[in-house]
Amino acid sequence: MKVLVDTSVWSAALRRSKGADPTVAAELRNLILEHRVEIIGPIRQELLSGLREKAQFEKLEKHLAAFPDIALGTEDYVTAAKLFNLCRAGGIQGSNTDFLICAIAVRKRLAIYTTDRDFALFSRHLPIVLHQAR
Repeated sequence: MKVLVDTSVWSAALRRSKGADPTVAAELRNLILEHRVEIIGPIRQELLSGLREKAQFEKLEKHLAAFPDIALGTEDYVTAAKLFNLCRAGGIQGSNTDFLICAIAVRKRLAIYTTDRDFALFSRHLPIVLHQAR
């Protein structure tokens, strides 16, 4: 199964700080080697936003270029809004990007790899599959 990798995983894997979980980076590396990684434009934008140095931006942009964006359409945004409403009715809040990730994962039958605990809450109300590191 292909895997839609969330911003939280990319960020954890790309950080070289002591607080980063090495299993997250190792699992992402394995998924890349297995050609199972998928990305969407809003995740790419989140990853590239806020970088202070132009060289850092260009390096990350070059690395991410190996992963083409899944095309998004109007129906994906409508589905994301429906999923948002389902979760909200269950007392669960999330960001628009999080629900867009869920909508794409449902449409393309992708697992979601994330370190964001909100997705575990979403999975109680939505037909999403969360990827677990091996």
